[in-house]
Amino acid sequence: MPDLSERILAELGRRHLLAEDGVTTIFGKPAVREVPPATKGGPEALRCATPPQKQLVSLAFATPWTGANTCAAWIEQVYARMGFGVVTGDAYELCQGYCSRTDLSDLKVGMIVGVEHHPYGADGLTFGHVGLYIGDGKIRDASDEGLRCAPLSAWLSIYGVMDDPRWGWLGSVALDRAQRAW
Repeated sequence: MPDLSERILAELGRRHLLAEDGVTTIFGKPAVREVPPATKGGPEALRCATPPQKQLVSLAFATPWTGANTCAAWIEQVYARMGFGVVTGDAYELCQGYCSRTDLSDLKVGMIVGVEHHPYGADGLTFGHVGLYIGDGKIRDASDEGLRCAPLSAWLSIYGVMDDPRWGWLGSVALDRAQRAW
């Protein structure tokens, strides 16, 4: 069975999104984005998360799918269930407003991860896509078929074809420093 990097390269090639050099996309972005473990400068592990961060992850598994082309609405629902009110916008707007970080060591459990554009349909070109980092190198998002969990490296590689993925706290509420008792 091919490893994840080989599968990503094969899929990008099948979709004619892989440049001739075989390591970048036709948009000049890295075709495969590796994610080191937390112990080597990678994103936060779930075991290191605060109680509010872990609560958000639990809510991400308890919040139902909001339908096709509603990735941002699903994330907004998850956050709203935390009691912070509703932050609204499409994936492009959430990415523009709240995602400014690109260093994987800054990626914390409960942050949204987004791209402003992706080439997988008109909605992706216009609105992009967002997901929720759930720790341990995994992301949860609402796809056109339902909710799913994916390896972060695969998500960053597939959705980072046109734009560099970025992350941050929805509504600028840093759950790793939240003062509210859960």
